[in-house]
This record gives sequence, C-alpha cells and structure tokens, in this order.
Amino acid sequence: MNSLTRFVSLGFASAVCAATSLPAATLESYLASAPFKMPMVPVPSFSDRRFPITDFGAVGDGHTLDTAAFAKAIDACAAAGGGHVIVPAGLWLTGPIALKSTVDLHAERGALVQFTSDHTAYPMAPRDDRGLYAASCLSAVGQRDFALTGDGIYDGAGDTWRPVRKTKTTDAEWQRLLAKGGVTSNEGTNWWPTKEAMTGEDYLAELAKKTAHPTAEEMLPARDFRRSAMVAFTGCDDVLVEGVTLRNSPSGLFVPARCTNLTVRYATLLNEWSAQNGDGMDIGPCKNVVVYRCTVSAGDDAICMKASGKSPWPGEPGLQNVIVAECTVYRGHGGFVVGGTTEGGMQNLWATQCDFDGTDVGIRVKSGLGHGGLVHDVFVDHVYMKDILNEAILFDTFYDNAPVSAATVKVALSRDPAKTPEFRDFLLRDIYCLGAGSAIAIRGLPQQPVHRITIEHTTITARRGFRATDAADITLQQVKINATETPAVVEKDTRNIRIVD
Repeated sequence: MNSLTRFVSLGFASAVCAATSLPAATLESYLASAPFKMPMVPVPSFSDRRFPITDFGAVGDGHTLDTAAFAKAIDACAAAGGGHVIVPAGLWLTGPIALKSTVDLHAERGALVQFTSDHTAYPMAPRDDRGLYAASCLSAVGQRDFALTGDGIYDGAGDTWRPVRKTKTTDAEWQRLLAKGGVTSNEGTNWWPTKEAMTGEDYLAELAKKTAHPTAEEMLPARDFRRSAMVAFTGCDDVLVEGVTLRNSPSGLFVPARCTNLTVRYATLLNEWSAQNGDGMDIGPCKNVVVYRCTVSAGDDAICMKASGKSPWPGEPGLQNVIVAECTVYRGHGGFVVGGTTEGGMQNLWATQCDFDGTDVGIRVKSGLGHGGLVHDVFVDHVYMKDILNEAILFDTFYDNAPVSAATVKVALSRDPAKTPEFRDFLLRDIYCLGAGSAIAIRGLPQQPVHRITIEHTTITARRGFRATDAADITLQQVKINATETPAVVEKDTRNIRIVD
C-alpha cells in the first residue's frame, strides 16, 4: 500500500488546513512578486488629440452602416501621430474595424457597437498559417502602441454565425432557434444559422482536392463556416485592452497571437453558454501578458493559454511570462485553462486570486498526441471555486477538440506523433473548492507521464476523490479531499506519489 492509499484510509484527518487569502494587490505588485522573473509590461500612452467618429460621418441610430466612418477616424488619428478615436453613446452599426498604431479606440459609457449580421461585409483574410477566414470584427496585424478602451459594449453578432448543439439548449431555446430559420444536421441535433455554414466543411474538403492555395474568391462559399474570433491581434507590441465589454462572438472573443507586452484589465467577456467554440480569451503564442480583474462567462474555455504551431521565438517557448490575477469566471468549460494546443511550448504562467463559479472544470490542463509540447513552470494559487461540474483540478493528455460538424466528406486530422504533451513542474497551492464532480484527476501517457506536480494547502469537496493514471513524482502537501464516493483513490501505473502532512 503506497502512502497515498494509506492516507485516504485515515480519512484525510491530518490534512486539515486553514484557508488563507492575500490582501488586494495592485497590478504593479503582481509584476514585482511573480514566482518567475517577469518583465515590466509597458502600457501605451496617447496624445490628448480626440477624433469623434461623428466628425467622420458616423450616425448612431443602429441602422446606418458606419464602417467607413470608423476607418476614416482611425486613419486620421494615426496620420496625426496618435490620440483617441471616440465612440460616444449611441448604437453604432459597423463592419470589421482595423486598429492601428498610436490609436486608442475609446468607446464611452452608453456606446453599443453592433457588428453587422450581413456576412458579405466580412472579406476573407489570412489567419496566421491556417489559411483564409472571415475577417474578425476587431483586428490588428503588426501594429504597436494601440488600445481598445472605455466602458462601451462591442457585440459581434455571433448568433448569426455559430452552430448550436441541441444538448446545450433548453426545449424553449431550441424551438426559438428553429423559428429563426437556418438548417439542422445530424438528425436534427445541431442547428446552423445558414446552409452555407453547414456545408462549408464539405466544400473545403472538395476544394482542397483541386488546389492547395485557394484564392479569397474561391473561399467565399465557405465564409459562414470559417468564422473568426471577434478580436484578433497578431504580431503586435505594447497593447492595452481596458474596461470594454466584448460579447456575442462568432467564435472566441479575444485571440491574441505573436504579441509582446499585452495588458488586459477590467474587461468583461461574455458568450452564451451555447456558443460553440465560444472561448472567452485564448492567449496564443505571446510574451509578457497580464490579465487583471477581468470577468468572463463563455461557451467554451474561459481564460485559456495556447501555443499553436512553432514558437515565434526560436529556442524559446511559444507562450511565456503570463500573469492572470483577480479574475472571475462564471460559465465555461474551464476557468483557468492550459492547452489543448501546446506544441509551441509554454513556460512561466501564474494564475492567482481568481474565483470560478459554475465552470465545467476549474483548473484545466489538457493536450494530446500530435498537438502537444513541453509546458512547465506553471503556478496557480489562491483560487476559490464552487459548483464545478467535473474536475476541480484536471491534467489530461488525451484531449482532442470535437467541433460541431455536418461533414459527409471525412478528412483525417493531420497529427505528428512526435508532438507529445509533457506537463511538469506545476505548483498549485491554496486551492479551495466547494462542490465538484471530481477533486483531482491526472491522466498522463505511458510514454510521457504527467510528472513533478505539487499541490499544497488545498481543500476540495467532491463526489469523487483522487484519480491518477500514468503519473509520477506527485506531491500532495496538506491536501484535504472530502469525497462522497468510494474508492476515494484510484491509481494505475503511477510512481512516487508522496503525501506530506
């Protein structure tokens, strides 16, 4: 009998620990006290020049299309050397907006920016190395020293883009979807807003047989299927997102990639629970990122770390130096999430002083063969959770995304078996959860166990206790698990699981 099994047989009596909390801290103090060497993250500053969009022809009546007015105001601001493009109170209908260097797009309280549901307004645009997708509502490529600020609301009209699984709706909600029109697939279990969205996957499979490099015009029939993130910043430096509300995205709400020095603070990100692939924020391969006092409720992962493809920084992890502090998550597949794409590698991630209320999983670490890489030096502390549907803490190396599909032409995923996920050197401490399906679950690979994981000062009430497969060098110190189901511990192919009172 190993030490963990003996520990459980004693009812965890020796693992009682008092909840500790930290005093409210400033953003600067988190940067200074990170458990790794965290560079200071510069926040852009702007000239006092103001460029109201109304000076460029915008009409806030919700019916006049203001795309040109937004573009003219941003161009004028950038040409003048920078400043603030002001979106005053009103209902502003627009197509995609491209942000530029030295410009702060500032939506004042009472401003509701509604992106148009006319999909012809969204041209096909490159998305990293993934080909062409419908343009994002808000985008920036290769820009620096810019911001998206204010108390206004941006609505991405995502309900006109996204498929919906019947299992994620009530009967009344499903009937309302059917009444809107659209089409269904898979014997009526999936709803699509347009026929083009439903058939786009098959169209792309047939197009791939004809050309490896389709033009934007050739991709247009798949536009409704190739929905993009609402806000996509790529290859940008010194970026600020502050105060705004982002909601109702075609896909994920906020997806930065290859960015350096990114600050997101006091923002609210909202997607419906039924929003397929409706992540809150997916922090892609980036350097020096701070997410501070944000509120997220999403249809998929809430605050997610990703490292797709090759690292932008040769010889370094794709995602590095990230602080997530004092954030609140409601609905979501995971509260603080690492993965599933990790092949670019990750290092130096810290999530602290966060609340998760009603997420599917609390702390979710996931990847799989073919899209995995090394993730290490990850720190999570002072996280408070309740009503977690599944695991409070999860490590899973068998993850693969299963999007809604109506494809009749099946295309096998291209997976490189050399891209094996490795999770090691994690420190989780002061984690408290009231109500979960499972307390802690670890599922590694026979060829690459999850290893060198330490969990300290943690109390979890759950139906199931501790589950581990293919795990090594796991330390539980002052951990209390109140599990209602037996056996409280299930282990398979594990070694060196240590309990320290």
